[in-house]
Amino acid sequence: MSLVDTVKNAFVPIHREGYPFIAAFGAATLFLGYFSSILFWIGLILTAWCVYFFRDPERVTPVDDRLVVSPADGIISAVGPAVPPRELGLGNVEMTRISVFMNVFSCHVNRAPVRGRIAKIEHRPGKFLNAELDKASTENERNGLVIESPNGTIAAVQIAGLVARRIVCWAEAGGSIGTGERFGLIRFGSRVDVFLPLAATPRVAVGQTAVGGETVLAEFGGVAGTPLVRIS
Repeated sequence: MSLVDTVKNAFVPIHREGYPFIAAFGAATLFLGYFSSILFWIGLILTAWCVYFFRDPERVTPVDDRLVVSPADGIISAVGPAVPPRELGLGNVEMTRISVFMNVFSCHVNRAPVRGRIAKIEHRPGKFLNAELDKASTENERNGLVIESPNGTIAAVQIAGLVARRIVCWAEAGGSIGTGERFGLIRFGSRVDVFLPLAATPRVAVGQTAVGGETVLAEFGGVAGTPLVRIS
């Protein structure tokens, strides 16, 4: 490996969604620095945080259709039965819900927990309660993806939070998506819920740290399906 490749691999890519914010933070830092060196250093620290927030590292996703991977970096905040949001059209029967809470220091690029066809994408306006609250699942602004996977219908719901005021989703209904494939992000700090059939066995506990696209949240029994080639 050349020195150039070594240096290149040492830096984590920045997602394009962050470019306008990084530029704005940088410009504000230079402006404030004209009046005060203290304000300059404060602005520089905030700009560095903005760059860190919009990082978009590569991930190595397990290649097994039995596995459900985390859609986000963060802390597992809930594992248990819950009725999915009504707009997803999944009925009033409880499913297994696993929630991943992202703080302002987490990587906020969201990834598909399973592969399959995106049957529906539904956005709902709502409140901006603390995303750690259980009622945030049904009361906060959110965007849900319903995925028809080899193991049944699964939903991934992006939920806005107290600070997070913008949900971004670039996936399209009717298209296919691969396990670990990027589909959106949330600014700045929030939560993603995954709703699974009761046949799925959770493999994480509340309080555990999850890595988006890599940590296994749950597992389906039976024979493994055809392995998926990871899509970055």
